[in-house]
Amino acid sequence: MRFFETKLSGAWLIEPEPIVDERGSFMRTFCARELGERGLETRFVQNSQSENSFKGTLRGMHFQLAPHAEVKLVSCIRGAIYDVIIDLRPSSPSRYKWAGFELTSQNRRQLYIPAGFAHGFQTLTDDTGVSYLISEFYARQASVGVRFDDPAFGIDWPMAPTAMSDKDRNWPLLQDFVHA
Repeated sequence: MRFFETKLSGAWLIEPEPIVDERGSFMRTFCARELGERGLETRFVQNSQSENSFKGTLRGMHFQLAPHAEVKLVSCIRGAIYDVIIDLRPSSPSRYKWAGFELTSQNRRQLYIPAGFAHGFQTLTDDTGVSYLISEFYARQASVGVRFDDPAFGIDWPMAPTAMSDKDRNWPLLQDFVHA
């Protein structure tokens, strides 16, 4: 596995190194030793999957408040997504900055998202599947989000959303969230 630091402190793009032969390929998609050597979370208590029917579907920008803040390891297992993270950690040098990454079933990249980041994605193809390893159990009372189109972040999404939940469309703006 190859690890690439992103411009957001603590977030990593991980690329597997498949072994390919006439049968197909084999690769590691998780290695506690390699994550641990970089000081990254290795304990994941949930694996969740998202199935998305249509290109342009937008999910996000989600996170859980402390003490239920989650580390996520996200991969696209079918199709393609534009995966976006926002650093919301109060003491981070990259606070309120965002970054986007194309994750596809072809490039097999994974995104390691530290606790304290908002996360969301937009599908780039129809029939897209996304898998998440998550370090904390889901806690409904701690589950929150910020708006995908908040001008405080200025996220440059690939296209206008074609499908989105009312909940995701109506998360508060950062200025309202911070003052709540």
